[in-house]
Parts: sequence; C-alpha cells; structure tokens
Amino acid sequence: MNSSLLFLHSDAKILDLIKKGEDEQSLAKLYKANRRPVVSYVIRNSGTPDDGDDVLQEAVVVLWEKVHSGKFRYESQLSTFIMGTARNIWLRRLARRRKEVPEGRNVETARSSDPSPLEELIESDEAKRVRDSLTKLGDPCKRLLLLFYWEECSLEEIAQQMGFANAETVKSKKYQCKKALERILTHA
Repeated sequence: MNSSLLFLHSDAKILDLIKKGEDEQSLAKLYKANRRPVVSYVIRNSGTPDDGDDVLQEAVVVLWEKVHSGKFRYESQLSTFIMGTARNIWLRRLARRRKEVPEGRNVETARSSDPSPLEELIESDEAKRVRDSLTKLGDPCKRLLLLFYWEECSLEEIAQQMGFANAETVKSKKYQCKKALERILTHA
C-alpha cells in the first residue's frame, strides 16, 4: 500500500473508532502520534512540555467534538488538523498571557511594546517566506487561504464572505490556491 493511501486508511480507522464510541483507544493513538510535534512547537514558542501536553489534549478534544457533532470535514490528514488546531490554541494562550500586564507597567505601554503572537509568528523566517509567498500569490487566494487556515472559517462562511457560489466552489478554489502557493514556495 503506498504511503498516501496508508494515512487515509489509518485516519479512517481512527475516525471510525471515534464515531463508534471507542474513543479511548483512538484518542490514545492520536495523542501518541502527535505528541512530539505539538510539544516541540509549544516549547519553541515560549512554552513548556506541560503546556504542550495541555494544548495537545485540547486539540484532540476539539477533533473529538467536531467528529461527534458531525461538523468535522476530512480535508487533510488528522495530524495536520491536530497540529493546526494546537497552533491556534497556543497562539490564543500566548495572546491572553500578554494581556495580563504585570504590576507597575502601564497597560498602554505594555500592549504597544510587546509583540503579539501574530507579530512574532510573522517575524519568524519560515513565516516570512510564507507571508512573502502569499503576497506574491495575491487576492483572492491570499484572503481565501488566510480565512481557511488562520481564521478557521468554514467553506460556507468563506463562500458567503468572498461572494463565491457555494462551498464546493470555495473548496476547488482553495485547492488551486494551495497548489499555487506551494509552487511559489518551492521556487522561493
């Protein structure tokens, strides 16, 4: 079985176990498979291993809730979904931490001098490459990809915001935009 079909098979098994209520086994597999990358990401971004474990647990719960509510759309590998969700959770936590101003500091000074998690992310080398590539990509692709991956809008919400006919049109356009971004990144 080739590797691209292997992840589909593995992910399908995990999703099936979650749907059947055999959550403990499937969630343990997800946790174990995603622990290293999520914890590493959190540690690289001002966190601790315990923070990483908490974020991973929350991301797995988000997946579980989406599967059980019928809102989960299988559009990428589960590991990609978990990592993206974990990143968003961690960035929100960092933003909340920065809003908690230590005593003796002026609130306005603290907010203007401390970079936001978004600003820190934008300044990292990898993010700079992606940002530059998104700029080269231009609208509407840039806006569509940011809405989908960064703001986690559904395809229906994107269709409504950007004036597309329906979610299927957005899905097709997202695929085209993602491929165009990949081409720009490989030549950058």
